[in-house]
Amino acid sequence: MAELALKSLTLSHFRSHKRAKIDCDGRPVAIYGGNGAGKTSILEAVSLFSPGRGLRRASAEEMTRRPEALGWKLTGLLHRDSQVSDIEIWSEGGAARQLKIDSKSQPQLELAKQARILWLIPSMDRLWIEGAEGRRRFLDRMALSFFPNHGEATLAYEKAMRERNRLLKDQQRDAFWYKALEAQMAEHGAVIHDNRQRSLAFIAAAQMRAETAFPTADLELTQSEGEMPQNADDLLTALSESRFRDLSAGRTLIGPHRTDLYGVFAAKGVPAKDCSTGEQKALLVSLILANARALADQIGMPPILLLDEVAAHLDATRLAALYDEICGFGAQAWMTGTGPELFNKLGDRAQYLEVRDDAGTSTVIQH
Repeated sequence: MAELALKSLTLSHFRSHKRAKIDCDGRPVAIYGGNGAGKTSILEAVSLFSPGRGLRRASAEEMTRRPEALGWKLTGLLHRDSQVSDIEIWSEGGAARQLKIDSKSQPQLELAKQARILWLIPSMDRLWIEGAEGRRRFLDRMALSFFPNHGEATLAYEKAMRERNRLLKDQQRDAFWYKALEAQMAEHGAVIHDNRQRSLAFIAAAQMRAETAFPTADLELTQSEGEMPQNADDLLTALSESRFRDLSAGRTLIGPHRTDLYGVFAAKGVPAKDCSTGEQKALLVSLILANARALADQIGMPPILLLDEVAAHLDATRLAALYDEICGFGAQAWMTGTGPELFNKLGDRAQYLEVRDDAGTSTVIQH
């Protein structure tokens, strides 16, 4: 199977890192150090090599090192099979991120064609018990990993919906103003819904084929009200028919932005939201691994994985099983933990980075 890996990463004035250069060889990367040392910032930097706002969903300004506030820059060499891409990502003065690939300026969505990056971070441990927005975001990251056009469709849908909602709040009743916006929402909304459904089918197939120590999750899409129209024509009709009701609410009440992700611990038949904390974490790990396996089948190489505080809520047996699965399908996984002992089961199958805090500046030591 082909390799996808970030072989070199340089952080400049990014978060608590004044300058750090990390050289990798494609093996998993185990990062350890005290709380607040700057471990997660390295994972966040890697996450920015994919479209979106990164694993912390932070603004460009929030990522700049203080007190200098000079802006920040990330550079990396991304190896994708036999192709090597030189990627630069930076922000000046809190401005929007800029991107160059092999010295040519590119839009952020171009990153979807370069790297497939999946992550699991502590805030996602509440996925099954928080609001639907977090589950939609999780689902859309999954869909984006399979379908590079998903991000573009989502942005276009949300832009048209914002404009429609503005008309609704202004109590605009003339149908003329809505038709073009609803046509755009129907076109892009149908793509979003289809991508989500196909992604869940990929995940289900990958879970069925896998031999894993992690539990299987049965997933389905639900709608807060009624059923989601299955194609663009039906969605266009639904938007038109819902206009009077939407005027009363001041917002759009039907469409893929009202979708939720419902999960069940398959072996027990228990809704994920009612499972124990450890079971919920195991289900999340299972889904990330299934996503990675399905992607490897689709594109011929495993994605890059980012696992922050990887040992949280996992017992020693499951943690060792996770390491074995990651190494088994050859993924470059960037993982964090407070101490090196958490990675003992990896042995020489991984590279090791120690991150220390030196009076507010992060120092990275490669072992």
